[in-house]
Amino acid sequence: MRIIVTDSYEEMSTVAARIVAGQLYLKPNSVLGLATGSTPEGMYANLVKVHQSVGLDFSEVISFNLDEYIGLDKENEQSYYYFMHKHLFDHVNIKPENIHIPNGNPENLEEECKKYDKLIEAKGGIDLQVLGIGQNAHIGFNEPDIKFEATTHKVKLDEETIKANARFFEHEEDVPKYAISMGIKTIMLAKKIILLASGKNKAEAIYKAIYGSVRPDAPASILQLHQDVVVIVDKDAASLLPEKIKRFCKINKNQEQPSRIYKFYIIEGCFLLCQL
Repeated sequence: MRIIVTDSYEEMSTVAARIVAGQLYLKPNSVLGLATGSTPEGMYANLVKVHQSVGLDFSEVISFNLDEYIGLDKENEQSYYYFMHKHLFDHVNIKPENIHIPNGNPENLEEECKKYDKLIEAKGGIDLQVLGIGQNAHIGFNEPDIKFEATTHKVKLDEETIKANARFFEHEEDVPKYAISMGIKTIMLAKKIILLASGKNKAEAIYKAIYGSVRPDAPASILQLHQDVVVIVDKDAASLLPEKIKRFCKINKNQEQPSRIYKFYIIEGCFLLCQL
């Protein structure tokens, strides 16, 4: 597990976007696992900038979203279908047939879950999975439980999750009580994972994810067992990590920086130029 501590949400978003952009340069037909919520918004905004400025190509990309609320229509502004189109899909050249988001209003929920997992498997699995983390350490909508749910499944949302998401709705009672979520096994089968977190309200969850015991009541702790995870957190989300970890993992601002418009970086041996 690699940990990157940034000074701000904006810097966290830029670092995450660089990793995703690097993945697409290295493998244009990558299968991406994508997250929603306020945390990845900045990352998506940066990816749109790179697409519009230097032509980051999404034409061969296949995407699978982590989750969706049950009971919301696609046109509902709080659906994750709407979120993804607003923040990413409508601004890049991804093909509509390559976009996959769980159906929150299926005729048969069990069959929908099975179909989603089979489709991910048929596409060769996920190359790069983007994750956020809940205050209760959930990833996707895999809530704290007595066991890890392996595959895509129906989830009853915790009260803590409902309260956290209420800010997106007019009234707390409008927040759906159930969701459909990719399972832990599917997430862990991704070849590479990046976990994003910002704010002091995520600090305890980040500590549990990195240093806690691996247990289903802290779902993100399972990431300790994955062979290639990058955790990107701002200094507030990293506030409970040991000082030596924060010092070692902090981006060095004293290094000579290239142009403020063009950012040069190396990702997995590939030299890239992106405008951010």
